[in-house]
Amino acid sequence: MTGDIPEASSDSALETLFYHTERVRFVYWEEFSGAKPTVLLTGLITILSFVVGLSNLSKEVIPLGGPLGPLLPGATAYAQFAGVLFAFALGVTTVFLQRRKRIAWYVAIVILPLLAILPLITLQTTDIPLLLLVVVTFPLLVWNRNRFDQSMDLSPLQIASLSSIVGVILYGTVGSYALRNEFSDLATWSDAVYYVIVTIATVGYGDMTPLSAEARWFSLSVILFGTGAFTAAIGALVVPAIESRMAAAFGNMTASELTLLEDHILVLGHGDITESILEELTDEADVVVITPDSDIASDLKDEGVKVLTDDPTDEEVLLDARIDTARGVVAATDDDADNVLAVLAAKKANPEIKVVAAANHRIHIEKLAQVGADEVISPLVIGGRLLGRSVLGEESPDELLASTEESDGED
Repeated sequence: MTGDIPEASSDSALETLFYHTERVRFVYWEEFSGAKPTVLLTGLITILSFVVGLSNLSKEVIPLGGPLGPLLPGATAYAQFAGVLFAFALGVTTVFLQRRKRIAWYVAIVILPLLAILPLITLQTTDIPLLLLVVVTFPLLVWNRNRFDQSMDLSPLQIASLSSIVGVILYGTVGSYALRNEFSDLATWSDAVYYVIVTIATVGYGDMTPLSAEARWFSLSVILFGTGAFTAAIGALVVPAIESRMAAAFGNMTASELTLLEDHILVLGHGDITESILEELTDEADVVVITPDSDIASDLKDEGVKVLTDDPTDEEVLLDARIDTARGVVAATDDDADNVLAVLAAKKANPEIKVVAAANHRIHIEKLAQVGADEVISPLVIGGRLLGRSVLGEESPDELLASTEESDGED
């Protein structure tokens, strides 16, 4: 019997049923204001900046109809070259923003306000979309500043190569400007920068030529230093990137990915039960498989599993895989000898780490425990017990598993 329902309770029930107090999202703001939309907008700005820059370069006379046109010195030169130059800089910046690099965020924060000056100088119809995109993107960059937190992780050789390029450009610019009277048609700092870039690129348009022996020797030094610096930069920057791509194709994790590992689980080797292990662990923790087989590594990589293609019994490899910050280690190959070596390497690399090992043969259970495995499980022994008891109908599967675990603990 329900009895009489109080009026207040009845009203409350009707409100709950028909009048939802919680807000239903019409637009998921994160999808439009997160890091990915910010990177996409920066890419669109890059394209528009390049188009506007090409348009300005093709014009003999650039109209300065914007509010900053009459106020800024050198506004014509800025309007003519800024679009293309910033487009190239933003193109590289967008690539690193996609990788969440912090330095790319700083570069974008500096370039976007400078790029916004361009439409305010010319105020042409084609510049309005560029200005609007900058106005929208800059606040998003500031809002998502914590999303771009990855360091560049440049090696000393890479830093030195980049510094050498900057040094050569500065050397060439200052030197050519100091010797400007000994060059044809070289009078300003912008002419000096133009001459250095053309010289280093070995293009040699011939519009600015050295007129004296001193100027010729200086130009020769710029060519030698410039080509040497760019060659070193290609070797230091491009080659490691290609190696990283090739390593990823075979399942190797890059150095930057390895440094981000923490509280993960290392699976040493690959065997018949590895797939079951991964199914059990991937939803609960970050898992890294270490296997020397490149074919298996490639297959696992295609499945979205983090893989390091190397020897799982090598202590140095385990240290590279951040075993010092790992939650635990599983040694589960099809060879008990490899499992023993993997347990020894894991305990040597991190004596405090919890190691669980699989024994393919019953006689090796004790040996694996003796070399340092905290827990040893024999899939064949457990499977045999389950099959035997199940066929007799003595216990349910859950009871079989429980009793098997108890008997293993007693052993």
